Amino acid sequence: MPGLQVLDAVGNGTVEMGNTALYYYWGKDPAFTFGTSLPFGLNTRSHIAWLHFGGGTEMLNDLLKPYNAVAIPTGSTGAQMGGWFRKEMKSIDDFKGLKFRVGGFAGTIIAKVGGVPQQIAGGDIYPALEKGTIDAAEWVGPYDDEKLGFVKVAKYYYYPGWWEGTGQGHNVMNTEKFNGLPKHYQAAIETASRDTFSWVTGKYDYVNPAALKRLLVAGAILRPFPQDVLEACYKAANEIYTELSGSNPHFKKMYESLVAFRNDSYAWNQVAELGYDSFMMRMRTRT
Repeated sequence: MPGLQVLDAVGNGTVEMGNTALYYYWGKDPAFTFGTSLPFGLNTRSHIAWLHFGGGTEMLNDLLKPYNAVAIPTGSTGAQMGGWFRKEMKSIDDFKGLKFRVGGFAGTIIAKVGGVPQQIAGGDIYPALEKGTIDAAEWVGPYDDEKLGFVKVAKYYYYPGWWEGTGQGHNVMNTEKFNGLPKHYQAAIETASRDTFSWVTGKYDYVNPAALKRLLVAGAILRPFPQDVLEACYKAANEIYTELSGSNPHFKKMYESLVAFRNDSYAWNQVAELGYDSFMMRMRTRT
């Protein structure tokens, strides 16, 4: 099936099961973005924790009921990069009129700060950047970006991809077909789906460091987004979330749940994970 039609195909029975990123369907309901990554939401570990133990999966499956589908989380690509830019981004003003290929719900935030989001399929990004049809593009991260050759046509490589602190995929099943399976077959699908998380995330954690080194050798200029860019996008995102929460019950329920967990999760991560990681990052050049 075409990448953006998996949910429809599963729901109408054209296929019984598909793997997809639920935020592709934010046009049907913006709450679908919680399945993949809410901009300025959770990191990879916190997101899978919220899905499995914080009620996230149950809320997503409630959202999926009218679409005749049920979903189980699978692999995540981890935190993504901010993308490739043909020119240096010095402030939020540089986003005014910027034609930016960006997927999913993040385009609404880019538009709110003055950018012009573009929906372009992966295979069409390179020629669009090369010709100047677009000014910038995000895809995934070093390993996947390297394969598409973006460094040849846009040198500035920005981070972080604040719209995707994780890149969570799902296996989506037709409700009747899944419920009709024997219980041990259902359990097999659930077990395989959960195992995929460690496999996919582990692979990306292993291949991205070497790919980033190769991109830098090839001429990529690595840059963090300026602080005012991050803060302006964060402010715009929160304004959009407030608006949606006032009109969309599914969005409101998931947003309140995720934000409550986000506050506690980052407080804990700041103690143990950040403390350990920060020390090891400082020490890595001393051995």
